Amino acid sequence: MAGSMSDYLEDELNDHVLGGADFTRPATVYIGLWTDALTDASTGSTGTEASGSAYARVSVTNNATNWPASSSGSKASGIAFTFPTASGGNWGTVTHAGILDAATVGNMLYWFDLTTSKTINDGDTAEFAIGAITVAFD
Repeated sequence: MAGSMSDYLEDELNDHVLGGADFTRPATVYIGLWTDALTDASTGSTGTEASGSAYARVSVTNNATNWPASSSGSKASGIAFTFPTASGGNWGTVTHAGILDAATVGNMLYWFDLTTSKTINDGDTAEFAIGAITVAFD
Protein backbone atom coordinates (compact mmCIF):
# COMPACT_ATOMS: atom_id res chain seq x y z
CA MET A 1 0.00 0.00 0.00
CA ALA A 2 1.80 3.09 -1.23
CA GLY A 3 1.06 6.42 0.38
CA SER A 4 0.75 9.95 -0.89
CA MET A 5 2.32 12.93 0.80
CA SER A 6 -0.07 15.54 2.19
CA ASP A 7 0.02 19.16 1.04
CA TYR A 8 1.09 20.07 4.58
CA LEU A 9 4.20 17.86 4.43
CA GLU A 10 5.04 18.91 0.86
CA ASP A 11 5.05 22.57 1.95
CA GLU A 12 7.11 21.83 5.07
CA LEU A 13 9.76 19.91 3.07
CA ASN A 14 9.90 22.52 0.29
CA ASP A 15 10.51 25.24 2.87
CA HIS A 16 13.08 23.09 4.70
CA VAL A 17 15.12 22.41 1.55
CA LEU A 18 14.73 25.78 -0.18
CA GLY A 19 15.13 28.79 2.07
CA GLY A 20 12.27 28.42 4.51
CA ALA A 21 11.94 27.30 8.09
CA ASP A 22 13.56 24.01 9.09
CA PHE A 23 11.15 21.09 9.45
CA THR A 24 11.56 19.11 12.65
CA ARG A 25 10.39 15.55 12.25
CA PRO A 26 7.99 14.40 14.96
CA ALA A 27 9.49 12.03 17.57
CA THR A 28 6.30 9.97 17.40
CA VAL A 29 3.91 9.44 14.50
CA TYR A 30 0.42 7.96 14.63
CA ILE A 31 -1.30 5.58 12.22
CA GLY A 32 -5.05 6.17 11.86
CA LEU A 33 -7.90 4.51 9.96
CA TRP A 34 -10.61 6.28 7.94
CA THR A 35 -13.97 5.13 6.62
CA ASP A 36 -14.00 7.63 3.77
CA ALA A 37 -11.59 9.06 1.22
CA LEU A 38 -8.51 11.11 2.03
CA THR A 39 -6.64 13.47 -0.32
CA ASP A 40 -3.44 15.52 -0.33
CA ALA A 41 -5.44 18.32 1.33
CA SER A 42 -6.58 16.09 4.23
CA THR A 43 -5.75 16.99 7.82
CA GLY A 44 -6.12 15.10 11.08
CA SER A 45 -9.70 16.31 11.31
CA THR A 46 -10.72 15.59 7.71
CA GLY A 47 -13.39 13.05 6.91
CA THR A 48 -14.59 10.24 9.11
CA GLU A 49 -11.93 8.53 11.16
CA ALA A 50 -12.82 5.08 12.46
CA SER A 51 -14.45 5.25 15.84
CA GLY A 52 -15.85 3.01 18.48
CA SER A 53 -14.92 1.61 21.80
CA ALA A 54 -11.15 0.93 22.04
CA TYR A 55 -10.29 2.73 18.75
CA ALA A 56 -7.11 4.77 18.94
CA ARG A 57 -4.42 5.71 16.48
CA VAL A 58 -1.35 3.51 16.78
CA SER A 59 1.58 5.37 18.34
CA VAL A 60 4.90 4.69 16.57
CA THR A 61 8.30 5.93 17.68
CA ASN A 62 9.75 7.68 14.64
CA ASN A 63 13.12 5.93 14.41
CA ALA A 64 15.22 3.84 12.00
CA THR A 65 13.95 0.53 13.43
CA ASN A 66 10.30 1.33 12.75
CA TRP A 67 11.09 3.20 9.51
CA PRO A 68 14.32 1.76 7.99
CA ALA A 69 16.47 3.82 5.61
CA SER A 70 14.96 5.01 2.38
CA SER A 71 16.20 3.44 -0.84
CA SER A 72 15.58 4.72 -4.38
CA GLY A 73 13.20 7.36 -3.00
CA SER A 74 11.02 4.84 -1.13
CA LYS A 75 10.69 3.92 2.54
CA ALA A 76 8.73 0.98 4.00
CA SER A 77 7.59 0.21 7.53
CA GLY A 78 10.03 -1.96 9.48
CA ILE A 79 7.56 -3.35 12.00
CA ALA A 80 3.92 -4.46 12.08
CA PHE A 81 1.43 -1.87 13.32
CA THR A 82 -1.40 -3.41 15.36
CA PHE A 83 -4.49 -1.52 16.49
CA PRO A 84 -6.35 -2.31 19.70
CA THR A 85 -9.01 -5.00 19.35
CA ALA A 86 -12.42 -3.46 18.64
CA SER A 87 -14.59 -4.00 21.69
CA GLY A 88 -18.03 -2.80 22.60
CA GLY A 89 -18.95 -1.97 19.00
CA ASN A 90 -17.93 -1.88 15.36
CA TRP A 91 -15.50 0.65 13.85
CA GLY A 92 -17.02 0.61 10.36
CA THR A 93 -15.61 -0.22 6.95
CA VAL A 94 -12.09 1.18 6.73
CA THR A 95 -11.00 2.34 3.26
CA HIS A 96 -8.06 4.66 4.01
CA ALA A 97 -5.22 5.14 6.49
CA GLY A 98 -2.98 8.02 7.41
CA ILE A 99 0.27 8.83 9.18
CA LEU A 100 -0.15 11.88 11.42
CA ASP A 101 1.87 13.90 13.90
CA ALA A 102 -0.62 13.71 16.79
CA ALA A 103 -2.73 11.16 18.66
CA THR A 104 -5.86 13.20 17.88
CA VAL A 105 -6.45 15.78 15.14
CA GLY A 106 -2.92 16.99 14.18
CA ASN A 107 -1.35 17.25 10.74
CA MET A 108 -1.70 14.54 8.11
CA LEU A 109 1.77 13.59 6.84
CA TYR A 110 0.91 10.74 4.46
CA TRP A 111 -2.37 9.09 3.45
CA PHE A 112 -3.17 5.76 1.79
CA ASP A 113 -5.96 4.06 -0.11
CA LEU A 114 -6.26 0.56 1.32
CA THR A 115 -5.77 -2.11 -1.33
CA THR A 116 -8.87 -3.84 0.05
CA SER A 117 -11.39 -2.18 2.36
CA LYS A 118 -11.83 -3.92 5.72
CA THR A 119 -14.91 -3.97 7.92
CA ILE A 120 -13.79 -3.82 11.54
CA ASN A 121 -16.43 -5.45 13.72
CA ASP A 122 -16.51 -5.96 17.47
CA GLY A 123 -13.70 -8.40 18.33
CA ASP A 124 -11.62 -7.72 15.18
CA THR A 125 -8.04 -6.48 15.22
CA ALA A 126 -6.65 -4.35 12.39
CA GLU A 127 -2.97 -4.69 11.54
CA PHE A 128 -0.49 -3.59 8.90
CA ALA A 129 2.27 -6.17 8.34
CA ILE A 130 5.98 -5.32 8.15
CA GLY A 131 6.56 -3.48 4.90
CA ALA A 132 2.85 -2.97 4.22
CA ILE A 133 3.13 0.81 4.49
CA THR A 134 5.37 2.39 1.86
CA VAL A 135 5.99 6.07 1.23
CA ALA A 136 7.84 7.57 -1.72
CA PHE A 137 8.51 10.85 -3.42
CA ASP A 138 6.72 11.11 -6.75
